[in-house]
Amino acid sequence: MRNVNHARSNESHEVFTARIERIASNGEGILTHNGQKFFVDATAPLDSVTVRVKEPHKGWGTAELLCIEEPSPFRTPCACPLAGRCGGCSLQHLAYEKQIEEKAAILRESFVRIGGFKEPPAVRIRRSKCFGYRNRVQFHRFKSSLPGFKVKRSDEIIQVSACPVADEGINNALAEKKIAPPVEKDRWTVYSHKDAFLMEGKNGRGSVVFLDKRLMLDAGVFFQSNASALETLIKDVVSIAEEAGSSDSAPPLAADVYCGVGTFAAFLRDVDCFESIELVEENKAALSLARVNVNAAGGGRGVCGTCHAVSADAWAKGNRNRYGFIIADPPREGLSQGVRTWLCAQGATQNAPVFAYVSCNPATLARDSAALVKSGYALSSLAFYDFYPHTPHIESVAVFHRSRV
Repeated sequence: MRNVNHARSNESHEVFTARIERIASNGEGILTHNGQKFFVDATAPLDSVTVRVKEPHKGWGTAELLCIEEPSPFRTPCACPLAGRCGGCSLQHLAYEKQIEEKAAILRESFVRIGGFKEPPAVRIRRSKCFGYRNRVQFHRFKSSLPGFKVKRSDEIIQVSACPVADEGINNALAEKKIAPPVEKDRWTVYSHKDAFLMEGKNGRGSVVFLDKRLMLDAGVFFQSNASALETLIKDVVSIAEEAGSSDSAPPLAADVYCGVGTFAAFLRDVDCFESIELVEENKAALSLARVNVNAAGGGRGVCGTCHAVSADAWAKGNRNRYGFIIADPPREGLSQGVRTWLCAQGATQNAPVFAYVSCNPATLARDSAALVKSGYALSSLAFYDFYPHTPHIESVAVFHRSRV
């Protein structure tokens, strides 16, 4: 029996012992007691645990872990001394293959429960290396001039001198004490990959090599944090686009919606069947980088036809263009209402293009997928990319094909 440190609050709440069944989308373990589901932090499937009810709700609740009576065979020692305290990695105690299994199950279950799919496609799994994968790290000011991370569910900052999931270049910079907060910031971002090291407030902008291209990045502008997984995703997106454009009837126009710094569009230039690419992004700093990246990418006959510095809804409103391929990478909220409505109209009436949907939220992906399929799209594949090992975050790609009418 393993005791777990805990606060002695809520003494009047029920204490009971049960077995963890699976992992929830927020990384907590789920158990059932008296017909109710309870969420318990820092647990693994098949753990036998004693818990105290913290916050009971109708049909569900949260519980505080008091003791691990019998540890799960899926438990593994944490590689980081800050694990459990740092807010970054909440699944380090779970063996990597089990993390993959649980997250793929969450993705599939979202399509069943939220999307109403009786039988969604099998989930294709694209793994990542477990440690040293994170190229983009956000630090918080600790005391006057030291880098730190936030404590889990708290605004407290703890000092960090090394991070096992961070890129080697970031850990080297931590060891050499080269990572320090800019004068005007309490939170700042560092990006490291191959020969590039970017830090907000000091050398924040520079070119970074991905596959065979150099892209211009800015540490202060969002970019994917796992370069190796991103390169895998880029290759897959290019393959999907090549298949989309192989039809003689495919219009020679592609679109990269919610394009960020234009990563996908830069590589879509290599797909010879597209004569132009539209980029849609309302963040002007990101779109400025996208213009540079797409125009400098070379390869193929694709050119940056139009850059739309507007919301995706504004781009979709009244849009009568026909596309051979569309890729969208929206925020956690999923497709905006205007884009979803426009795509559904395309699927139903205008022989819609192949559509690749990159998502960081299984719930909104499932919701949007249901609407697209109802409008006439066919969901042809679903893939999970493990961009963030040891966390509950799930990056995925759903591919839809136009109806043959």
